[in-house]
Amino acid sequence: MSFENLKIKKPLQRALENEGYTTPTPIQKQAIPHLLENRDLIGIAQTGTGKTAAFVLPILQKLSEVHKPSKPGVPRVLVLAPTRELAAQIGDSFSAYGKFIRFRHTVVFGGVGQGPQVKALSQGVDVLIATPGRLLDLLDQGYVKLNGIEFFVLDEADRMLDMGFIKDVYKIVSLLPVKRQSLFFSATMSPQIAELARKLLTSPVHVEVSPQATTVERIDQFVFFVDQENKDELLLGLLQHNNLKCVLVFTRTKHRANKVSLMLNKNRIEADAIHGNKSQNQRTKAMEDFKSGNVRVLVATDIAARGIDIEDISHVINYDLPNEPENYVHRIGRTARAGADGTAYSFCASDERDYLRSIEKLTRQEIEVAEHHYHSEKAKNATGDAAKPAPRKQRGSGERARPQKQNKPRSGPRNQRPSRGR
Repeated sequence: MSFENLKIKKPLQRALENEGYTTPTPIQKQAIPHLLENRDLIGIAQTGTGKTAAFVLPILQKLSEVHKPSKPGVPRVLVLAPTRELAAQIGDSFSAYGKFIRFRHTVVFGGVGQGPQVKALSQGVDVLIATPGRLLDLLDQGYVKLNGIEFFVLDEADRMLDMGFIKDVYKIVSLLPVKRQSLFFSATMSPQIAELARKLLTSPVHVEVSPQATTVERIDQFVFFVDQENKDELLLGLLQHNNLKCVLVFTRTKHRANKVSLMLNKNRIEADAIHGNKSQNQRTKAMEDFKSGNVRVLVATDIAARGIDIEDISHVINYDLPNEPENYVHRIGRTARAGADGTAYSFCASDERDYLRSIEKLTRQEIEVAEHHYHSEKAKNATGDAAKPAPRKQRGSGERARPQKQNKPRSGPRNQRPSRGR
């Protein structure tokens, strides 16, 4: 099947060819025909499946078919995204795919001055991509009106829920015209997400490109049982291998992300950290450096990494296992993009053992164990209280004190590729 078979018009096909896309992905094949028929839609799809183009293309096509003058502060399309990075990337997609049609768009998010955003809105836009907080600020100040919205997209609804934006979403939706086409995308469909979809959509089509909360088959997954004090040495050993070219490392906290990034740079490995305490300019620069290859390793927290969609990530490393098993699926899905293979390594200390069990239960698979110099039988066999984090009151600042390091050689797995075995 081609984009022409999906009745995508020539200017959009030309833009797709410029971007190197000739064949639609499964989510695009399923969603685009329904969207061109004006249906509301629920799409269950992970980031990296092509879901952004699945809604951008039909929206741009409809805008081009009924051209209206852009009105100051009155967009025709509203796309809500949970993070600044994701909003910016959706904006980039509108720019790329709409290269050969007439329309205006802008992206608004917090963390930066609102002046340029207000100016763009005052000049008139057809498409507004926004994070909920900044949009509500601009609505309260009278810079935006939503009474002209014809198309509404809620992207990554599950993350909206996780980040506490659900009240903001309902407030924004209450300002939209009743007559509109609504599109709803989520990686999972929990009862809360289903309830949100029921309230926002009218007789929606349901499309799903993979079973919920399953991991991408092309990703090789390995777990490294390791004591907390040896995680830095294990990470350095892994990064000695040249096949780890573009690496995304996940930590549970902002503080740990900074520490890991600093440690890597001290060991002459180009790294940067991205998390909620970084300014928007810092986050944008870190992303650009990572995309360009100036930074080999990007260390991120779950929320900050939500909008990362880079095709060349070779490896995802879970320096800390996530306390929510669904986040494991989101994390490792950052690799194996655009048909490529990918590898995910997870470090598991004793107090993360229950997290690993929850992940394996969710994904219905046993993650293969990698042999390495820092293997910990204690971590592998931890049960009961030893298999979960200590109560917060016993942990002080929340960061476990690191025992004095021994002078161990920096080496990772015995072979370039971890050996399999339980």
